[in-house]
Amino acid sequence: MVPPARERIVVAMSGGVDSSLAAARLVDAGHEVVGVTLHLWDYPEDERASGGHGRCCAPEDQYDARRVADALGFPHYTFDRRSLFARTVVDPFTRAYLDGETPSPCTACNRGVKLAELFTIADRLGAARVATGHYARVVRDESGTPRLAMGTDRDKDQSYFLYATPRTWLERLVFPLGESTKAQVRAEAMTRRLPGAGKGQSQELCFVGPGTNAYADFVASRAPDRVRPGCILDESGRVVGEHDGVHRFTVGQRKGLGIALGRPAFVTRIDAATGTVHVGGDDELRRDSASLDDLVLAEGVVLPTRARVRVRYRHEGADATIDATGKRAARVVFDAPVRAVTPGQIAVLYDGDRVIGGGRVAREALP
Repeated sequence: MVPPARERIVVAMSGGVDSSLAAARLVDAGHEVVGVTLHLWDYPEDERASGGHGRCCAPEDQYDARRVADALGFPHYTFDRRSLFARTVVDPFTRAYLDGETPSPCTACNRGVKLAELFTIADRLGAARVATGHYARVVRDESGTPRLAMGTDRDKDQSYFLYATPRTWLERLVFPLGESTKAQVRAEAMTRRLPGAGKGQSQELCFVGPGTNAYADFVASRAPDRVRPGCILDESGRVVGEHDGVHRFTVGQRKGLGIALGRPAFVTRIDAATGTVHVGGDDELRRDSASLDDLVLAEGVVLPTRARVRVRYRHEGADATIDATGKRAARVVFDAPVRAVTPGQIAVLYDGDRVIGGGRVAREALP
């Protein structure tokens, strides 16, 4: 929703259709808009030539963001945050895969880089608010407290990646696309003839190129000294294969295992300390509970509580009881077993369409 009163608003601009239309709607509402692009990553020349990178960081996307700002008549600035991005997002991403986990870098980026830097920049520029093109909403409860809520377009909802947003930021955040669908956004951008309106969808990660083994190859290129081969074991402990690094696997994975058991096999557990990948049937992927660390709760939320828990971005959610096990730790007990609860992923807690907290799935949660 776009605030009605005229304000100075910093809008995050990636050069894509979503952020461009978010800016356009703010201009239409009469706000003093300042466009900001964060330069987060540099790409090899071969990836630039092939288009093999995600949106939001590449030079041509920065150029497109400037074109939109020029077309709509507001200033645009690019800030170099490559060192912060590498330290806060890319290095932990690499370590997590080498430790046998499956990280969620987009949540780390929003929490530690994008929003944090946008609010710092907004303060420097005297801006009252920060706007992004996320498909999410900020709603007020009965007491007037701002709450993060799911976007209207459930297929594009991005509240999952924003779960750790504190109240101080929610008070100032604007999501102009939160009540729109992706189809509506695309059609409106085309009608307005915004530069870049015909761009395709961005890939999942902006800093990893295309390809079946892109994640694993990226990790290996960042830390070749930590990559080592190991064994693949079945449920009985029998060696059924070998691999060249645990970073090439994730819990629940079926394809690309390099083994033939004559029956479906999935990665059920990864032991990075020994370099062992365990495989088994689908029934071994189902868990009754999960332990969370780095727990963040929305203001006023007290444990124990009931919630719908999404254990990964595309998970529809499962009903569960959440109880505290430490200052920033909790135990989630599901009403019914949940498939592929994966260490390193983020479990986000919902009360209806409102986000009430979330945390990282800990390795200790799995046998």
